[in-house]
Amino acid sequence: MAEKDNNNINDDDDDEINKESNVAVAVAVDPDFFCCLLQPRTKGSDLNYIGIRRLLLARKADAGNLRRLDWKSNEKGYVAYRNFIHRPKNWENIMPTYPTTSGNSARWIPSPTPLTHMYDVESLCSSRDLRSGNVPSSRRDSFGSSVSDMDLMHRKGVEPAYSFVGMHCIFDQCKYAVTVIKFGHKSSDLLAYGASDGTLTVCTVSDPPSVVKQLSGHSKDVTDFDFSSNNQYIASASMDKTVRVWEISKGICIRVIYGVSSQLCIRFHPVNNNFLSVGNSNKEISVFNFSTGRIINKLGFDSEITAMDHDHSGLLIFCGDGQGCIHSLSINSHTGSLSRSHRHRSTSQSKSPVTTVQYRSFSLLARGPVLLTCTQDGSLTFFSVALEIKGYLTQRCSLKLTPRIHSIRASFCPLLSLEKGEFIVAGSEDSNVYFYDLTRPKHTCVNKLQGHRYPVIGVAWNHGENFLASSDLCGTVIVWKRAKTS
Repeated sequence: MAEKDNNNINDDDDDEINKESNVAVAVAVDPDFFCCLLQPRTKGSDLNYIGIRRLLLARKADAGNLRRLDWKSNEKGYVAYRNFIHRPKNWENIMPTYPTTSGNSARWIPSPTPLTHMYDVESLCSSRDLRSGNVPSSRRDSFGSSVSDMDLMHRKGVEPAYSFVGMHCIFDQCKYAVTVIKFGHKSSDLLAYGASDGTLTVCTVSDPPSVVKQLSGHSKDVTDFDFSSNNQYIASASMDKTVRVWEISKGICIRVIYGVSSQLCIRFHPVNNNFLSVGNSNKEISVFNFSTGRIINKLGFDSEITAMDHDHSGLLIFCGDGQGCIHSLSINSHTGSLSRSHRHRSTSQSKSPVTTVQYRSFSLLARGPVLLTCTQDGSLTFFSVALEIKGYLTQRCSLKLTPRIHSIRASFCPLLSLEKGEFIVAGSEDSNVYFYDLTRPKHTCVNKLQGHRYPVIGVAWNHGENFLASSDLCGTVIVWKRAKTS
């Protein structure tokens, strides 16, 4: 009997050893599966639900690994990979392929079909059903979003004016984060973007899209840039403590202005293009002479100046600082002298840096000039501007999004709809581009675009309001084509 008990004990030990060896093999073969098993369960959760969820996560991770291994042999980018994993069974027969444009890395989609619409963009359009037919849906959910990102997404439809037919082109030659992106003044074709490797890229988005110039000179991140009024020059600010002025046609730097701290934001004066206003981390705004590079005037603040914009008359500067305050300044367009007018203090306790300050000369909601600000903690705020009181700001509405790790920017949407509301477009860290109506008490998010793989940092509309450009943390720039409205 004792011998039999000893044999049972030995068998149990062998089983335990086999289980441990199996776990070790599982960890070595599939670490994603092991990570799923280690996820802690919440208090009061259903054990059956937890087990099923872990199994599904493990299968999803394994399937994703197999798909990535299958795709690596094709040596193409993420957007093509995303199309590949959502392809229908008869993909080769129904999906046309488009070659990369010669001489650059932009991919042009000349005449999108309903199928290319579906695989290029997730546009929740009420006026057009792009998923009709027998083709399976390519919808994917975005995890980790806040209430204002996903929970507010109301699927009854979107504003028809903010519907998109797909991607017009993609620029993916940059391998670093694209920190700022803009179209030229009153231009529907000229696009430029700055990256964290210190480069500036100038492109055209007309058919076919192409890279015009690559401007290299900064040794650190490009934090901001601005076009001159005639789009012949670009002035850029950088973390390397310099401001550089570029002549676009020649692709050369014609002036370097050295500072004592990181230069964080920059604007040409809208009336007198010989003035450059620059905000820096030394808690001041400096006005430079474009022709000589000399400082004309400067004004100190309590915190670093992180974003700025001029009004249309050139008499006011609106700037945001590192503590979330918005300042209104008066500037003399002849002498460049600066003077304080008003300050709007942040009501948030976090005192988050301002990432966006954008002025618009007219709004349907305010019936006058307005200002949009965005902070890194996810606060979007909409102000009406009293020009007769030197830029006094009155808060009209606001929206709280998920706090962000990166300096994600926002922008006014064009005045495409006569319905009441104030529409904003912003990037997000869940790789989507979101459209919001700040005046809605519920269901604030009216549309979203999917196509990026990494957090979307910058967004910009062109002058014709038919293209929206977005940039992400991995260096991909997507130009989205808006649907035509009747």
